[in-house]
Amino acid sequence: MKPSVYIETFGCQMNVADSERAATGLRKAGYELCESAENADVVLFNTCSVRERAEQKVYTRIGEVRTARGGDRQPIIVGVMGCVAQLEGERIFERAPAVNIVVGTRATDRVPSLIDRAQRGESNVSDLGERAENEVWDVSPVERHSAHVAFVPIIEGCNKFCSFCIVPYSRGREKSRPAGEIVAEVKRLLVLGYKEIHLIGQNVNSYRPGTESGLGGFSGATPFCRLLRAVAATDMPRIKFTTSFPRDFHPDIVSAIEDNHNLCDWVHLPVQSGSDRVLKLMRRGHTRADYMERIDRIKNSSRRLALTSDIIVGFPAETDEDFQQTLELVEQCGYDGLYLFKYSKRPGTPAANLPDDVPEKEKTARFLELEKAQRRAQQEVYRAYVGRKLSVLAERQSSRSSADLVGHSTCHKVVNFPGASSLEGEIVDVLITEAKTNSLYGRMVNRPVIA
Repeated sequence: MKPSVYIETFGCQMNVADSERAATGLRKAGYELCESAENADVVLFNTCSVRERAEQKVYTRIGEVRTARGGDRQPIIVGVMGCVAQLEGERIFERAPAVNIVVGTRATDRVPSLIDRAQRGESNVSDLGERAENEVWDVSPVERHSAHVAFVPIIEGCNKFCSFCIVPYSRGREKSRPAGEIVAEVKRLLVLGYKEIHLIGQNVNSYRPGTESGLGGFSGATPFCRLLRAVAATDMPRIKFTTSFPRDFHPDIVSAIEDNHNLCDWVHLPVQSGSDRVLKLMRRGHTRADYMERIDRIKNSSRRLALTSDIIVGFPAETDEDFQQTLELVEQCGYDGLYLFKYSKRPGTPAANLPDDVPEKEKTARFLELEKAQRRAQQEVYRAYVGRKLSVLAERQSSRSSADLVGHSTCHKVVNFPGASSLEGEIVDVLITEAKTNSLYGRMVNRPVIA
């Protein structure tokens, strides 16, 4: 009997998807998947390296597992997967001697064989190689993070090389899946009862497949626009996508959303800074004016599209004036949500060669000021939903109340509402009665009949 395996995932949706794929392969190979590190024979950490704190957290967790599994309870095998593995390689064995296996970002399908090698007594097993030819993205419903929402990767890697970002080095160059393969996966998910999919990638609108297969008959200014229309034609009830890159965000993306009711009304478009000078240092490839052109198209859509973004404060050489320009942009855009980060140096990126000259105290002050401005704007956005009816996918019981369910609206708001567990997986109409800080609360209307 093969040992049991526990996978702990850090970071983005791509990492979640990779863990689902690894779990599928492990179960096919005869391994048992378990729910906790304490009961596992093999513990795998699927890691994120976008920020320094995320990387440090992995090493902390390895130490915690070792402490919890001391003596005879020490796990047979400890593995590090994902972005930290790809970047650090065999240096991980020196930094964390408890680690037996290092698995790069493109070696996911080879995890079972790597565990087999470690079981046979081979020490310091590593694989940082490329994906094998003709690999097929295969994820079992059993391993999906949700029975109702599925992540569907459409592109892997990044060619943008923003000066602060480690992703091109940890994930490699952009490689798009064939559209026919993506559409076929969505159709399978529909048959299995999934109600919502997320098309995911580091930059989904950079999608450039090597073949027209699956895109024939669908119009659009770019392959991504055509893919959106092709996926919408499957009749999957709800389709979301993230993350979009500003300079590849063609207005026809909004047109596709307007033409297809099942393309959800939410766009995540990271700006990172409101200062042209800082954007140039970041090598973003767009200006503030470029970005605002795209925002204008989103804001002027015939549908009310929710808008979220990412911003880094305290980038090298960022002045008070630069920060004020970012603050003004945030107030101008009126974001539904904002992910804020204080700049931290990532070794191996071009920005790491720049003097990290904004004091930590100043980074914190700018972060808090921007957070306060966003909170004010977000409060107004959320209050505007009170009295409106939203379509919500009931995903699970609320962690705050056993009498409530929680799910996401088509505009990607977290919505809580009273409801029985029998409604999980159903799309319901919820009349919003209260706006919370980061969520909405309401009551069901036009309640569906559950057999």
